[in-house]
Amino acid sequence: MDQVLSSSTSGTHMEESLPYAHVDSSLRALAAQAQGFGRFAIGGLHGSVYHVTTLAEDGPGSLREGCRKKEPLWIVFDVSGTICLSSYLNVSSYKTVDGRGQRIKLTGKGLRLKECEHVIICNLEFEGGRGPDVDGIQIKPKSQHIWIDRCSLRDYDDGLIDITRESTDITISRCHFAKHDKTMLIGADPSHVGDRCIQVTIHHCFFDGTRQRHPRVRYGKVHLYNNYTRNWGIYAVCASVESQIYSQCNIYEAGQKKIAFKFYTEKAADKEGAATGCIRSEGDLFVCGTQHGLMAESGGHGVFHPSEYYPTWTVAPAADALKHLLKHCTGWQCVPRPADQKCDAK
Repeated sequence: MDQVLSSSTSGTHMEESLPYAHVDSSLRALAAQAQGFGRFAIGGLHGSVYHVTTLAEDGPGSLREGCRKKEPLWIVFDVSGTICLSSYLNVSSYKTVDGRGQRIKLTGKGLRLKECEHVIICNLEFEGGRGPDVDGIQIKPKSQHIWIDRCSLRDYDDGLIDITRESTDITISRCHFAKHDKTMLIGADPSHVGDRCIQVTIHHCFFDGTRQRHPRVRYGKVHLYNNYTRNWGIYAVCASVESQIYSQCNIYEAGQKKIAFKFYTEKAADKEGAATGCIRSEGDLFVCGTQHGLMAESGGHGVFHPSEYYPTWTVAPAADALKHLLKHCTGWQCVPRPADQKCDAK
């Protein structure tokens, strides 16, 4: 498999701008450009363009109809507005759901990425999901090569993004999370020991007053960099059973609750004793009285380094300039839909 990475330098500082500026140069320039674990996601690169022409939740020209098709598709919108989902919208493999050029909000339920691969979700809003176990974006089981970019998510009854049950090689970038409790869960529960395979990168995201789980991690390896998390209600980041979290150049700004990092002890189903996870903090900025809450690494294992898995990523210093950028340039953006340039056939 060819590796395609955005131009960057591991461990060095970029100018004060978000990554991926080049991906708006043409419609399909998003493909295989994610930084981090989701870097191979090509979405519907080799498929035709499918036009969503109605806000109806199903039927001809609907988003659901495009997402259920088996062939690769690059899905774009010819309408703006709210799509009210009465049930989860399942996204099949090799799809790009590209909201550039319109303003699309999904409500009622959310997207489900189930046993699929190579999916890109870009420039959408998710708000007001209702019902038990209703997440904005639910990634399970055994899905891989996923990139969620430049989305706004708020106010769902369960999670905003959940990544569980052996889903892996995922990047979440440039997203805005607000008005929510259990923001992002990675790793289902201690009985799902297969979640040891999970690998997720979360970068340049703004967690804006959400209560907890930025993220909460069981088993998986998670690289957090250049995120801004403020005014949480319980904690910012939680490491639980066997998880490894590498927190790099993030900004943690406490409100009433001052501890950024929490450690929960749980027992893996195939182990005799209980264990927590590990967090390594490097270059993070703790402001407004924030206490990091780090504990000594224990249990005979440390934290992975991202360079063991991918050679390059862009990282800026955790400073006020980054904070201001993330406050204004994350989530859904009013950007035009780029022109489509013909790509080679499959």
